[in-house]
Amino acid sequence: MRRIIFASTNKSKFDEIFNHMRTYNIEIEFVKFESIEIQSNSLDEIAQQKARDAYQKIGRPLIVEDTGLFIDSLHGFPGPYSSYVLGTIGNQGILDLLLNRTSRVALFRSIVAYMDDKCNKVFSGDTRGTIGDRITKGGWGYDPIFIPDDSSVTYGQMGITNKIAISHRTKALNNFAKWYRENYLGVHR
Repeated sequence: MRRIIFASTNKSKFDEIFNHMRTYNIEIEFVKFESIEIQSNSLDEIAQQKARDAYQKIGRPLIVEDTGLFIDSLHGFPGPYSSYVLGTIGNQGILDLLLNRTSRVALFRSIVAYMDDKCNKVFSGDTRGTIGDRITKGGWGYDPIFIPDDSSVTYGQMGITNKIAISHRTKALNNFAKWYRENYLGVHR
């Protein structure tokens, strides 16, 4: 199995992806790494910069992940500022912003950026859904308020296994893993 680093401050993300990446014969090792997040309207740019920062300090092949919650009726807010918004106004603040909105449609987007001495590449994954009208139990981050399409429960309520099966993060990781296997492990479909 080939080993790469997952550089993040968020152990919950690592816990979600660890076993999934093993199904691709990719061993992931968690390294706690806090980068200075650039201000950008582009998740791709933010993730690529995080990957460059992490690679410069760690010096081993790695991935980083950045996520944005884009709410249609808020013109894509909080988008690339999702982490900051969660830390300041939280899930209740998002619900308050949507209080008088008729549309609660949202998109969860994940960007996985890979970096080694030759390559800095990004992979994306999206899950459409809606923002619930209350905070549920379970999960972390926006999991207690995000209801994916074709579900009646939030990410937080559905449990980790069911969430992983449909999540934006899994979709981005699948795109990365297929590319990585073909380009680094010599595995072709």
